[in-house]
Amino acid sequence: MNHWPILPLLLPALAAPLIALAVRHDIVLQRVFSVASTVLLLLLSLILAGKVADGSVLTYELGNWPAPFGIVLVLDRLAALMLVLTSVLGLFVLLYAINGWDQRGKHFHSLFLFQLLGINGAFLTGDLFNLFVFFEVLLIASYGLMVHGGGALRVRAGVQYVIMNLVGSSLFLVAVGLIYSVTGTLNMADLAVGVAEVRPADQALLHTGAILLLLVFGLKAALFPVQFWLPGTYANAPAPIAALFAVMTKVGAYSIIRVYTLIFGDAAGDAGSLAGAWLAPAALATLVLGMLGVLAARSLGQMVSFAVVGSMGVLLVAVGAFTPQSMSAALYYLLHSTLAAGALFLIVDMITQRRAEHADALIAAPTFAQAGLIAGGFFLAAIAITGMPPLSGFLGKLLILDSLREGPAAVWIWGLILSTSLIAIIGFARAGSVVFWKSLAEPGQLPVGDTPKGSLPFVAVGLLLAMLVLLTVFAGPISGYLDNTAEQLFFRRDYIDAVLGSGRAS
Repeated sequence: MNHWPILPLLLPALAAPLIALAVRHDIVLQRVFSVASTVLLLLLSLILAGKVADGSVLTYELGNWPAPFGIVLVLDRLAALMLVLTSVLGLFVLLYAINGWDQRGKHFHSLFLFQLLGINGAFLTGDLFNLFVFFEVLLIASYGLMVHGGGALRVRAGVQYVIMNLVGSSLFLVAVGLIYSVTGTLNMADLAVGVAEVRPADQALLHTGAILLLLVFGLKAALFPVQFWLPGTYANAPAPIAALFAVMTKVGAYSIIRVYTLIFGDAAGDAGSLAGAWLAPAALATLVLGMLGVLAARSLGQMVSFAVVGSMGVLLVAVGAFTPQSMSAALYYLLHSTLAAGALFLIVDMITQRRAEHADALIAAPTFAQAGLIAGGFFLAAIAITGMPPLSGFLGKLLILDSLREGPAAVWIWGLILSTSLIAIIGFARAGSVVFWKSLAEPGQLPVGDTPKGSLPFVAVGLLLAMLVLLTVFAGPISGYLDNTAEQLFFRRDYIDAVLGSGRAS
């Protein structure tokens, strides 16, 4: 048995309780263990990505119980890609947090690693029930991280976040119950074979389960009409956690991609067309509401949070076409939007810490120390998130538009993506001019003594921005890898044969 796929789960699962039990009173040791674990996790993710770069699919059967009876982990190109993205973002966010954020509450580092455990598990699991289990692991950790540092607004947003996700978890259980009742299995590869064999009398239950799953994943991905929880939650979360949460919405997007290409794909009969019919209109509505929110925001945190909502709309428009070309474009935009949002949340926190009582409000205030350097970072990140050339946001939207130009709704999609991009540009330009340019005209300067010490925040933000530049410079080879990843998603035989054995693919 190949043991590599279990390692991204074992590492944080062992490191998190070790930090909580053995070194919880020594912040320096906590930081050492946490950073070392995250670096090792990144190295493991890169090794795993290399192992499946040729199209191989690796499996790990826990307890040596064969699928579909036991728990199975599955590693393919898509899962490896998401592991690398999570590790990169997690490491840079952690570097930012150890400059002081991790001391504002208890057990930050343990919760952070448990969060990575849940996210990685969601990407690696091979059955629906354990996808639910890993959702709960990452959500429990995120509840603690959400209220890290305290504060009335943060606690209120945390309560809303908990309630929404409890509703989502309840619907998830109902959905998997319905699907299990008519198929007798929750293993994804087994379902990929079994859903086409469901009796006509049970099709209504199967379709209901599929739609409920789409609603649950849409809730995680902040998809209309269940996107309203995200702006308040992310805007009030601690900055490093909001930056890490940039990949949390992608867990919902990943689940949609995995389930509705593997299980409810073209071979699923009538159930195969359910997601596309609902996903594209909802994604367009999400795009419009998100970018209008960018324009209407009254603080930088709100603006970036609405930009995350809008970017999920762009991403899911491409996913909703369910073609290899559109899926490849969606994956490129997924990488870009995660890194850009993470960088912006950290930059907003740097501004907030330096503007004293003005915080991140979009009002003119006396200028602050290091404003020029931070303005440069904000300018680059804003170019990226709004889709202006030459950075990866422009290339990502260009790839999506090109992949959708032959569709029946191409005019609407092109018009909405281009017009909402203009709205986002106006919103970020207004914010930048108020916070940086108009503030120069305000008398005085905020005390330099209040400026946070240390260079790690600038290093973390600089590395995230550098990743966006690399994503742009190496767009050709990255797109080639993503093309192969998308093709593997729609060619299900490799996945099913790896999990169940040859001869079971349909």
